[in-house]
Amino acid sequence: MTTHSPNEHVTLLFWTASALMLVFGAAVIINRNPVASALSLVVSFLGLAALFMSLDAFFIGIIQVLVYAGAVMVLFLFIIMLLDLRRRSDAGSTSLLSPAARLSRSSSSGSFIFVIGQLAAGDSLPSLPCLAAERRRA
Repeated sequence: MTTHSPNEHVTLLFWTASALMLVFGAAVIINRNPVASALSLVVSFLGLAALFMSLDAFFIGIIQVLVYAGAVMVLFLFIIMLLDLRRRSDAGSTSLLSPAARLSRSSSSGSFIFVIGQLAAGDSLPSLPCLAAERRRA
């Protein structure tokens, strides 16, 4: 049976929360339904709170959940539902934005595929800077 050091668990939590934030951050942009987009933003805020917790900033993580994921997102959802954005049509609003969105999407996808390719080639995930400093001292 292998034992894992606490540093490995912190690194795993950090990378898991980072991936969670990236996925749901992209869902905020991709979703056309504003309510689903706001709820994806809540999950992204929770991932950010987990990042703060993994970096031993517990107070900031708790405040992140209480203030942003709690109060501010309730206000956002109230305004979205009050405005009833589903009745608005998107006719003509995407003609200028479409080329910029395609360029942004292709460059983001290309960099993501490059990083995944580097990891598949055998490179390991970088560790947290605070853990690297601890290893150098030991």
